[in-house]
Amino acid sequence: MKATRESGQRRVLGRRGFVTGAAALGAGLSATVLASCSGDQGDSDISRRDQDLRFIGTEETFSTPELLALNSINEDHVAFLEEMGLSDLGERRVGDMDQGGLDVQILSAHTPSVQNVPGREGIDFARRLNRQLVDGPMARYPGRFQAFATLPLRSPEAAADELERTVREDGFLGALTNGHIATKYLDHPTFEPVLARAEALGVPIYLHPGYPADDIFQIYYSTTRSEYTQEYQDYIFSGSGYGWHQEVLVQCIRMIAYGVFDRFPNLQIIIGHMGEGLPFYYERIAGDMGAPTENSLERPFEQYFQDNFWFTTSAFFQDELLHLLLKYVSVDRVMFGTDYPFAGIKEGTDWFRAVDLPREDKEKIAFRNAEELFGITV
Repeated sequence: MKATRESGQRRVLGRRGFVTGAAALGAGLSATVLASCSGDQGDSDISRRDQDLRFIGTEETFSTPELLALNSINEDHVAFLEEMGLSDLGERRVGDMDQGGLDVQILSAHTPSVQNVPGREGIDFARRLNRQLVDGPMARYPGRFQAFATLPLRSPEAAADELERTVREDGFLGALTNGHIATKYLDHPTFEPVLARAEALGVPIYLHPGYPADDIFQIYYSTTRSEYTQEYQDYIFSGSGYGWHQEVLVQCIRMIAYGVFDRFPNLQIIIGHMGEGLPFYYERIAGDMGAPTENSLERPFEQYFQDNFWFTTSAFFQDELLHLLLKYVSVDRVMFGTDYPFAGIKEGTDWFRAVDLPREDKEKIAFRNAEELFGITV
C-alpha cells in the first residue's frame, strides 16, 4: 500500500518528514534547524535551580514499517526515518528520554497517519497501530509511555468507536488528527460523532498539521518556474517551512467561527508548535473576528481560545515565543512537548530548565498541566 497524491495522501514525506527526508536526499536541512532553538540558554542559576523538573512530552512521534510504507516518498526516505529512530519504541527512545530527563512520552502516529485511508482498510489499520502501542512500549516500559489514538477518520462513526475503545480499554488520553480529512476539516458535520464522543469521554483532540489538499497545494505552494524550485522545496514550503502552521491556525479559527464549541462546549483542543502562529496574530484575529461573529456565537470570539484550547512548546524552543504565548493565554493552558525525534529531547528540556519563569509556572508547563488535563501522574 503506497501513498498517492489524492486527498492530501500524496507520495511525499509525512508531516515534518519533508525536512528530514530532504536531508536524507541531500537537501541539507536538519532537525536542529527545524527546532528553531534559541541561542540564549538563559540564566545558568535558573537552570541549576530547575534541574529536578519533571517532564511530560505531549507531542512525541512514532511510526511502524507499515506506516512508513504508506507515508514515505521512497525507500531512501524510509531508511532515513528508521535511522533517526522514528519507529524505535524501545531502548534508543527510552535512552534519549533518560538523557534529557523526560519522564513520559505521549505517543502519536506519524503524519498523516491513516486518517485518509477509507473503509475497512483504514479502520483495521488504525486499530493495529493502537494495539501495537499497548502490546509494545506501554507494556514493556510501564509508566514511561502514554498515547493519543490513531483514528480512521474517513469512517467517522468507526473513528468515534475506536476513540472510545482506546480510552476505556487501553487507557489512551485522547486522539491526534493531522490536518484535513479528504478536504474536510473537523468543523464539518461529518465529524460530529467524533467530537461528541471526545466531549462525552472528557478527552482532548490534538490538532496536528497536515499537508494541503492538491488544489490548494497547486495554488499556494508551487510554481511553473522550474529554475526556482529545487527538489522538495515546494513540499517543505507547504509543510514545516510554513504551510503546516497556517493550516492548523485556519482550522482553529474555523472551529470557533462555525460554532463547534457552542455545540460541544466542553470539547478540548490541543495545538502544538507554540500556538502555530496564534500569538503573533492574536490581537488581529480577536479584534477582526469579534464583530462579525457577535450575533452567531455564544461567547466572545477570543474567549474560545481561553476555554477550549491548550498549547504545547513542541519544537519551538525559544524564550521570546513562549513569553509571547503567555501574554495571551493562561500559563494553566500551556504544556511541554519536544516533537521527538524531529527535535531533540535534551535540547528541549535543557532549554526549558533555563527559561526565566517562576518555579510554579514552570512546573505547570513541564508536567502539572498535563497531569491535570490527562489525569496522569509522573
